[in-house]
Amino acid sequence: MKPQTAHRVLWVLALLVVAGAAVAAYEVFGPGPTDFANGTRVDLSAYHGADPTGVPASLKSASLIERGEYLTRAADCEVCHTAEGGAPFTGGLAFVLPFGTLYSTNITPDPTTGIGGYTDANFLDAMHKGIGRGDTKLYPAMPYASYTYMSDADALAIKAYLFSLQPVNAPARTNTLMFPFNQRALMSLWSMFFNPDKRYQANADRDAQWNRGAYLAEAMAHCGECHTPRNLAFALNNRRKFAGEVQAGWRAYNITPDHASGVGDWSDADLAHYLSIGHADGRGTASGPMGEAVDASLKYLAPEDITALVAYVRSVSAVTTSDLPPARTDAAPTTPADQRSASVNLHGKDVYAGACAGCHGWSGANTPQSAASLTGTRAVNDPTAVNVAQIVIHGGPRHVTGDPSNMPAFGSSYSDQEVASVANYVTARFGARGSELTADDVAKLRRQE
Repeated sequence: MKPQTAHRVLWVLALLVVAGAAVAAYEVFGPGPTDFANGTRVDLSAYHGADPTGVPASLKSASLIERGEYLTRAADCEVCHTAEGGAPFTGGLAFVLPFGTLYSTNITPDPTTGIGGYTDANFLDAMHKGIGRGDTKLYPAMPYASYTYMSDADALAIKAYLFSLQPVNAPARTNTLMFPFNQRALMSLWSMFFNPDKRYQANADRDAQWNRGAYLAEAMAHCGECHTPRNLAFALNNRRKFAGEVQAGWRAYNITPDHASGVGDWSDADLAHYLSIGHADGRGTASGPMGEAVDASLKYLAPEDITALVAYVRSVSAVTTSDLPPARTDAAPTTPADQRSASVNLHGKDVYAGACAGCHGWSGANTPQSAASLTGTRAVNDPTAVNVAQIVIHGGPRHVTGDPSNMPAFGSSYSDQEVASVANYVTARFGARGSELTADDVAKLRRQE
């Protein structure tokens, strides 16, 4: 090769490397969780509005432990640190990841298997930096990249509440992560890039309600950990903030103000009801991880905090999720003789007739229990049918405003093919576009348990 030609080739390769690095940097490094709002961010000491941290006014005079209990619920700690059938806060919940399984740990004040030996400094390091006692690097399944925005006072109030609980000896289960993800030391590198390790700063150009909602959504409830897509390094991609993601085998839907695929056409009352009781008429009933978040966390929040969350979610930039069509809002025929859905899957129709029609009806609307209505719900209007299948498998043992809505689990009664068939039938009959789930798809969902 001639020297001049070789020189040109090297220049082209160099440009390709630079371009590739730029693309990778764009994909991996993005805006912070509240950067979409612009405005001037200031330390809380310099903010002239009401302090967005802490507890609502009704609890300002409560004891430290009482305030800690409220904040522990706001931070949704119990759900992730309680295995099915296990004692609260004793850990053991499995996080099934593409590269293995991670288990949550005991956060009762047991001195040997829990956090009983944690000092205040140890606890703050865990919450803000992802560093456990003994310099143990925590995996970001513990959402410290969100909790890092929590004030020291709120974190220590949570510690006070956890330390008031009965200590339980519950050794940690062994993680089964593959190499190199089983190397905890790598979490230091991840944190260096993706954990800002700084407390919440107020947006001086937004009102106190917005800042309270931002603090609750980002520092406490960590909504983005489920509802925001991940980048190549499994950190939150805030360029598509709240645009939806599949987590633990369930689809956390788009909650941006997009009218077609988000919650833009929901009223404030719809959103408030959904957050506080897990149901909104014509919108759906919370199930799976969202149902757990409502039952263990959101339903305990004061009305003014729910209102602040709604105001904040309303302000997020709208993002369209292309595979989510506008929801079908008209009821299906009142009899099973509907050629459109019947022709899709006769076996699914038979399963629906035997197990579902008694509560959900054939029209999907005006059911005996409002929580059983299917008309207009996002899950049945999702052509992936992920959540429909999961609800069939796991059920939904919840209570909505005193109205029992105990959807039984059919996972042990029906085969993968039967679950797929009934999910496809339901989306075709009641939704905007029918799904095409297979038995293999359902088998994969079961493995997320």
